[in-house]
Order: sequence, then structure tokens, then C-alpha cells
Amino acid sequence: MGIKAALNVPKSSNFVNEQIRPGGKSQYDSEALAIKTHLLNRENRERSGGGGNRDGGGSSGHGGDVNANGHGEKSRNWGRYDSSALHIQHALKQTAIQKQYHKPHAQAINSFLDEEEQRKLEEQHRMEEEKLYKEFVSIRMKEEEKAIQGIQEEWEIELSKITAKFERDLQMKGRSKDDQKVLTLKYAKEKDVFEKNMTLKRERKKESVTKKLLEQERAAAAALIEKQSEEMMDLIAKEKAKFVEDDAIEDVQSYPTQPPPPYPPNFNKIDIYKDPEEFAEVDQRAITVAQEDQETFTDLVRQLVGECKSDVEKARTIFRWITVKNLNSIMFEEKQRGDTPMGLLRGIKFGTESYHVLFKRLCSYAGLHCVVIKGYSKSAGYQPGVKFEDNRFRNSWNAVYVAGAWRFVQCNWGARHLVNAKEVPKPGKAKSESLRYEYDDHYFLTDPKEFIYEFFPLQPEWQLLKEPITLEEFEELPFVRSLFFRYQLSFPSHHMKSVMQTDQTGAATVRLEMPVNMQSALIFHYNLKLYNKETDNFEGISLKRFVMQSVLNNTVAFRVHAPCSGSLLLDIFANAVTPQEYLTGEPMKFKSVCKFKIVCSDLQTVMVPLPDCASGEWGPAKATRLFGLIPLTHQDALIFASQALEIQFQMSRPLTDFMATLHKNGMEEKKLSKYVTQHVSGDIVTLSVQFPEEGQYGMDIYTREVSSTSRSETSEKHLLTHCCKYLINSSRKNRH
Repeated sequence: MGIKAALNVPKSSNFVNEQIRPGGKSQYDSEALAIKTHLLNRENRERSGGGGNRDGGGSSGHGGDVNANGHGEKSRNWGRYDSSALHIQHALKQTAIQKQYHKPHAQAINSFLDEEEQRKLEEQHRMEEEKLYKEFVSIRMKEEEKAIQGIQEEWEIELSKITAKFERDLQMKGRSKDDQKVLTLKYAKEKDVFEKNMTLKRERKKESVTKKLLEQERAAAAALIEKQSEEMMDLIAKEKAKFVEDDAIEDVQSYPTQPPPPYPPNFNKIDIYKDPEEFAEVDQRAITVAQEDQETFTDLVRQLVGECKSDVEKARTIFRWITVKNLNSIMFEEKQRGDTPMGLLRGIKFGTESYHVLFKRLCSYAGLHCVVIKGYSKSAGYQPGVKFEDNRFRNSWNAVYVAGAWRFVQCNWGARHLVNAKEVPKPGKAKSESLRYEYDDHYFLTDPKEFIYEFFPLQPEWQLLKEPITLEEFEELPFVRSLFFRYQLSFPSHHMKSVMQTDQTGAATVRLEMPVNMQSALIFHYNLKLYNKETDNFEGISLKRFVMQSVLNNTVAFRVHAPCSGSLLLDIFANAVTPQEYLTGEPMKFKSVCKFKIVCSDLQTVMVPLPDCASGEWGPAKATRLFGLIPLTHQDALIFASQALEIQFQMSRPLTDFMATLHKNGMEEKKLSKYVTQHVSGDIVTLSVQFPEEGQYGMDIYTREVSSTSRSETSEKHLLTHCCKYLINSSRKNRH
């Protein structure tokens, strides 16, 4: 059960696809990676005639988190190149990028395309759609009528049988008024139940017909929008070519007229923008436009992209408009006229147009090449180990051509909700000052090496990887969520898979590596339950007590010991907090970063649960990170002691009210309290323990900052915060 065993599982030498993040340790130093990358990029540009566009530059684009490229660890590959590699890479290709992507001089659509021309084509498209949707409605009505006709006939036949039976019973048994009353009530009840059942059956039949037709309608609508998008792109290309020719403009960074073939991007999202705040103005414009009604797509897109300075900004404002616009509640609360957003976005309401098709449509109005990609996703309800054998996890997403390459966009997963708002604002009404639109930036221009963990396209070339993986390999990839990438986490070993087998003792270890300069901020938790069940205990004992969580340097390890043979689900959560936030004692929200299926085929040994201590990691690392306590005597989570033990810390900032509690399976905590004492001398804290008997103990240590002394006694007690915990094996055999 020891921490050392948890941190020293042998590494695998299996082949690793280096383009998939997180890909473990780098096999080259950072300088070699940067030079190699530059040469590959130049070769790709010369081959494809494309190019690397630059819109911002620098570091990570996830939620404004601190840059976590791992300074000082040249051998570590975070899945993005480390900072020194990026600097060399940037220096080598800076000139080429600026020539190909001159951001300030990007052409606004209204500079070369007359608004009326676009509106005229849209009107033609609307008439085509109107015709198609009338066909949809007509076919639905006919098919529903045909489907329920049989049910109606069955209804009438069965109802006549119930009525005939009632009349017979009335003649034979209804001699008195009381008998007649009982029979009449019985008949009314039977008739009521029958009619309810038949109504339910009829509605289910109608739903079944609608669902069946919906697939055909979606395909027809998507095909029409595909055609219309091509026509819109052709119009824009034609007018743009006229503009360039008439004004003798040398269009250095010409956007391709035809959609280029799918190739892996030459550089990462991190090179396009490092912080979503760079899009603050663009995002605010999308939020403002989302609160108003637009009668045409021409109006909508021109309001969104009119002031955009680059193709990246155009894609961004469309993405943010869709993620902000709660299309299910804002748009469709009341019946609208055909020339209002209800008519504009009727495909969403009707169920025939997805967010991805809408994104493609809007991109075409902005002059951006966009495709809808179909495939599988590890979406709601998916668990590690599940095979993609049916259509349960089919999904769609987009790739948009910006910054010189095809880049992924997932509007559905990027969309979040309104924060601090009791109700959704109606169009045209001012939003509350406390209103904040929350979304997931990970799903905008996601790097292929990260996107492949959650999405698998049916066409291999749309993985946008140099070496596409198989469906089986996709199933085996660890099940990670966007927060995993936002916190720059990675797996230190190459052989990590979504399903892990235990050893003969029933043990398996999951390890995550943290970026060096986020070690002090990240806090992890976990949950363990039986696979495909909601049960999180075994024989009345919490399954959490069969996991040992520990931190050593920048690695957090979760050592799972299966209490029985079978399958378990390990869910790992994380949150980034400051020590000040932690010390307030306020509840913290943790979100899932990854999940694993732990399979124990044959358990050889019986596992005893860990002592019932506070949840979270074992060892003194937490005390150092959050409280500034430096362990002087015991650096590891596991201590081997004799009958007595002394643990010492040094304070690097003032702390007070130290308290320690002992826990042992089968013994009451109250009885153990007299065996542990604490003493503070200057900046040295000493915890002394006399163990009443041999065995395994858990020790929780609590404290608080001196700055809280001015508060009331109740508040002081409330603010006593868990500092760290140790696992102690006490035996007379253990001699110092």
C-alpha cells in the first residue's frame, strides 16, 4: 500500500504517437524539437502553398491560466513545446508568418461585397428553404395521419367491446340501483384507463414517425445548406476578385478561393492567441448582437464580423454568438413572424438544423471555408471502456479554415450558461451588470492532438493528424475532459489507457503530471465507485478509503486497491485555487479532469481500507503548498514508526491552533485523542504520538493563520483548516 510503490511503477517502452497530447516525456531536447518543427513547417508551407497565420501569439489559450510551459525542465514535453523551444521556433519563422497573415490589413466584407448583392442571394436561398420546409410539414402530417389511423381503428374496436361488456353486465347484474351505480363507476374507470393508454400509444407512435422522418429531414436540410453555402462563398470570391483587380491591390495574404484539402496545422492554438482576453472586444460585440433581433443572416453576420481584423476574429465572433445565444430559450419563447429570428433560425426550432450546420452557414456569409464533420464523441453517458459499436455516441462538429489551416470548433460543447442570472434576458432588453456569459474556450480552434481525445471522425484525414489513429486506439485513449488541457496536465508514462488492469494484489496506479508553476495552485480529489453502478461503498465502507492519493514534486498519484474482483470507475477532479481561497474554509467546486476503468480480474489478497481520515491527498506536500509548513522530519506520506513518533515542521509564516487527530480501523477517535500532543516553540511545530497498540494509523493535522485572531471564538473554530495527513505503520520492529 506504500507511497513508494505508488510512485515507482515501471515505465513502458511502447511506441507513442508524439502528435497526440499528452504524450509523456519528449525524446528530443527542446532546441532540437524547435528546429525540427521549423523545418517541417517550412516544408509543409512549400508543399501546400498555405501558411502560418499569426493573430496574437505566445502561450496557452485556456481560460487565462498562467503560462505553464515548464521552465527549467528541458526534457519535458507538455504536448506543447516548452518556452525555450517556442522562442526559437518563433524567431525562425516570424518573418514568414507576418508576410502571410498581416492582421491589421484584413479585408472587411463590406469593402468588396455590396450588402444588397448578399441579401439578394439570401432571399433566393430563403425561398428554396421555404419550399423545403413546407414539404417537411406536409410529409409529417401525412405520415402521422397514416400511422395513427391504425391506432384509431383499434381504439374504436376496443372501446365498443368495453361498452358491450358493460351493457351485458348491466342486464345480468344490475338489478338494483346500487348494482347499477357500481357497474357504471367500474365502466367509467375502465374506459378512462383505456383512453389514457391509447392516447399515450398514439403520441408515442407520432413521436416515432417524427423521429424517423427527422433523420431524412436533417440530411435534406444539410444538403441544401451545403449547396447554399457554396453559392455564398462563390459570390464572395467573385466580388473579392473584382475588387482586387479593379483597385490593383496586391492581396498578399489571399484567403483561398476553394477549400484546401485537410492537412495538419503547421502550428498550435498557442501560437494564434494565448489568452481569451485578447478577444474581449470581439466577444463583447457577439454578446451585444445576441441580445438583439436580426431579420436576415446578412444583417446578423455583418453586425458580427463588420469590424473584425482577421479571419480568426470572424470565426471567433460567430462561435461566441452561438455559445451566448441560448437558441432554445431566448429565440423561441413566443410565436414569431416569418421574417424574424424564428423564421431566420427555424431549422434549430424544427430540429433539422444543428449548431454545427448553423456555424457553417454563418461562416459562409463571412467568407470562411467551413465543413461539418461526422463521427463519434466521448459525450454524456460515455464511460471509459465503452466500445463504439452503435450510433449512441455519434456526433458532429466543425472545422473552419483560419490562420492558414483547418482548425476544430465545437459550438455545442463550447456553449455554457448564464451566470448570476435568475432568468434568461429577452432579446432587446439590457442585461444585468452582474450577468456573465460562461463558456468553454477549449472548444474554439482546439489543437488536433487534444481534440482526438474526445472526437473521432469517420474520415481519417479529418483527424488532422500526420498519423491518424484507429477507432480501437481512440477507445483506448484515456478519457479526459477539457479541464485536463486547461490545467496543462499530462500523463508521465506512454502506456496510459482508459482501462487499467490491477496486479495480483488488486492494485493499479494512475499518475498525472502538473505544470511546474501550477503545482502550488492545483488541488485534486477523486471518487471511486463500482463500474456501471451508483454504489460508492463496499460492505458499508466508502470506496474512497481504498485509494491513496499522494503528491511528489509535480506528480499526483492515485493508488487504487480493489476491495473485490470486478470493475471500478475512478473519477479524478481538480480545481486551481490560491492558498487564501483555501484557508477561508469555503466549499470548493471540483470538476472532472479524467476517468479510468479499473479492472480486477482475480483478487489474491484481502485489502484493508485506509483509516477514516479527511479526504484528499496524503503526505506533507499540501502543508507546504498551502500553509508554508516545511516538513523537517518526514517528507513522505507513509511513515514507519515504533511505539512513539515525533513529527516536526518549520513555519515560514505565522500559524496557530495546531491540532492532530488519530484514526485507526476498529478504534474510536475519542479514545485515541489522548495519545497525540502538539507543541510550538518559535517557528518549530512538534507533534508527538504514543501509539496504544501496533497497527496502521492515519493522522490528520489542522491549523489556521494568526491573522484570524481578531475574529470571534466561533469563527476561529470554523476557520481551523485541514493541513495535511500521514499514514503511519506502527510496529515494535521499526527502530530508528
